[in-house]
Amino acid sequence: MKRNVIRRKPVEPKSGADNDSDPRDGGVQSVDRALSIIEVLAEDDEGYRLTDLAVRTGLSTSTVHRLLATLEKRRFVQFDRTESKWHVGAQSFAVGATFTRRRNFTAQAMPYLRKLRDLTRETANLAVVDDESIIVLTRMESREIMRSLTKVGGRVAMVASGVGKAVLATYSDADVNAIICRQGMPRLTEKSIVRPGELFRELQAIRRQGYAVDDEEARMGLRCVAAVVYSDCSEPLAAISVSGMTSRVTEERVPELGKIVRDVAGELTVALGGVMPEAAKSA
Repeated sequence: MKRNVIRRKPVEPKSGADNDSDPRDGGVQSVDRALSIIEVLAEDDEGYRLTDLAVRTGLSTSTVHRLLATLEKRRFVQFDRTESKWHVGAQSFAVGATFTRRRNFTAQAMPYLRKLRDLTRETANLAVVDDESIIVLTRMESREIMRSLTKVGGRVAMVASGVGKAVLATYSDADVNAIICRQGMPRLTEKSIVRPGELFRELQAIRRQGYAVDDEEARMGLRCVAAVVYSDCSEPLAAISVSGMTSRVTEERVPELGKIVRDVAGELTVALGGVMPEAAKSA
């Protein structure tokens, strides 16, 4: 199912010799347009037809076709002639995989994600903060029937995710306020937290118990329990979580899962040479 994404505002063509420059931000217009196409293609595994891409990006079909031709030559996109649809190409994956490799703790985290998955029988996730959003680096899928909250490489707002709130609980109130001012508090479901006061009360509870809960705040029917993995400076390096359908991750089961996730996060912290802050040790 395709996500509802706000249609991008069409970029007006410019006259003059330097038609590729965007004086508003000092960027290059054609690069911005090409990247917007790749971002839209990444939103849906089923791919997009040329006309759909034009609508989603707000660009003309001729502009989109010209950019796709260039991207296809560099293998950043590929064309399925059977269905007449465009998809993300192998080179986009190769470049994007560098992000995960740069987080060189991902491979070391896999045995702990596997342990978390086996102990809880739910999907285990590893995520980090990037540009004040949560991005999933990798996951260990549950053997149970599961609808993934977000795919690997996908982003979700910090205030609407278990891993995001777990990390926010390590920040000062002033830093959390600054993030709210910049990013807002999106209402993703009817249970999303959209008032700062409610968020701050929840962050206090997270600090006391050592784990965070996404109670259907990002997607109805899904619950997530998360805890922070710390660096050698006792700062949040990443977060791990388990996520599953509310029929399995019940409210009664949350405290048990919270203790498991918190304990495994502590073990991973030690394995990576990190140091748990004193407040987290007493949780």
